[in-house]
Amino acid sequence: MNIVSHSAAPRAWAEEHFGDTPFSDIRRVERVVRIAEAMAVNPGASIPRLFAHSYDTKAAYTFFGQAEAEPDTIQAAHRALVLEQMEAPGTYLLIEDTTELDWTGRAPVEGLGPVGNSNTKTQGVILHSVLGVRWPAAVAPTPHERRPSVTVLGVCDQQYHIRVPRPGGEGRHDSQAKKKRERESQIWQWASERIGPAPETGRWVRVGDAAADIYEHLRACLGMGHGYVIRSGQDRAVVGSDGRTPVGRLYETVRAAACLGGFPVEVSARKGQPARTAQVSVSAVAVWLRSPQRPGAPVGKLPPVPCTAVRVWEESAPEQGEALEWILLCDTPVQTFAQARECALQYATRWLIEDYHKALKTGLGAERLQFEKASRLFAAVAIMSVVALRLVGLREQVRTTPEQPAETVGWTGVELQVLRATSAKPLITVRDVALAIGRLGGHLNRKRDGLPGWQTLWQGMKKLALLVEGVRLAGKLQKFG
Repeated sequence: MNIVSHSAAPRAWAEEHFGDTPFSDIRRVERVVRIAEAMAVNPGASIPRLFAHSYDTKAAYTFFGQAEAEPDTIQAAHRALVLEQMEAPGTYLLIEDTTELDWTGRAPVEGLGPVGNSNTKTQGVILHSVLGVRWPAAVAPTPHERRPSVTVLGVCDQQYHIRVPRPGGEGRHDSQAKKKRERESQIWQWASERIGPAPETGRWVRVGDAAADIYEHLRACLGMGHGYVIRSGQDRAVVGSDGRTPVGRLYETVRAAACLGGFPVEVSARKGQPARTAQVSVSAVAVWLRSPQRPGAPVGKLPPVPCTAVRVWEESAPEQGEALEWILLCDTPVQTFAQARECALQYATRWLIEDYHKALKTGLGAERLQFEKASRLFAAVAIMSVVALRLVGLREQVRTTPEQPAETVGWTGVELQVLRATSAKPLITVRDVALAIGRLGGHLNRKRDGLPGWQTLWQGMKKLALLVEGVRLAGKLQKFG
């Protein structure tokens, strides 16, 4: 079985993830490999600046205009590689979330739809991504109070949802019209169908925020053999196993459960609240969630959802912001503190996909693309979506294998030579490499600063790419001065 890697040299990496793309013309396979390689070498560069020769730039634009250059086709080889890896024994998190790609303010782009909640005219697409990561076999307390490091495998699924403006004359709250229209929330359910059933050899756990708390999504996970750790987004009714007998409400039920213990957990920055480490308590209780009302089926007639509700909360609020409280829905029984803690840490890993979407939009510049048709934008974003894994994957690799030899990062000899010369240090380990790249990106390398984040690593990689290109050009010169 192939081992998914995002740290190999750009050409080898591009061939691994795009070399088996099922295009009808082998020349298009080579073209997508070259585009992916160029994006990996110079992440964030515009398409005209990716290539040294105008021929390659023109060929890239021609490629994006091909009818078969669809996102699902472009990512087919990569997704197959990821799913093959996830068939091995073990636990895998399928972390998913939805983000908006916004091209408002540009000339009108054919095929885009409205985004956001603004009354002004907007254009963009709703992008739903599912990332597969390998969860460690054992999750022990760490001295640094951090979530466990995971191995980033890649994109399991990605959907491009184009909103259709409400027809003229249709009221905003016309319930009859809404019933006949596809709901945006169905993206989560469709992801289950597109990914397919989990193998018997491994456990797949879907991880999502409150937007994923959808009855059809929970039932689809159970039907596909997927586990789930999903933050509750609504105080559902709790019923008996018959699906009808009222028992109470979800939140009052889980808040009444006895505390199983406490531990520290990293909390990412939020508006008005900086990143911090929170001391939390956990509890758990098994519940049956009543089914909602759906067209053609009265309340309680659809099957209830059996699950465990895990509460994660702070006893007191921090200096800035509100006290943390997560009420998580989990498919497995949770009876011990260790089980509840692992459930909470799996949910804490969800922030990886937020970094991934930032890498796609800020690092790779997806929203800076300029095309006149949505199909061309989506083709370019499909490649960028795989390249973005190199940015977030490097940070996870540093956390997972910091003491491995520097050469395991997968770069060419000249890249490591230039980095060593620039830093004036031998750079023995992966950690040394990450700190050196972070230094190029503005990281101060002080002990209290910790390891550089993906954005700092991205800035450092861009500067390293320029230095390496300068060295290669200098090698071609016959003389200086």
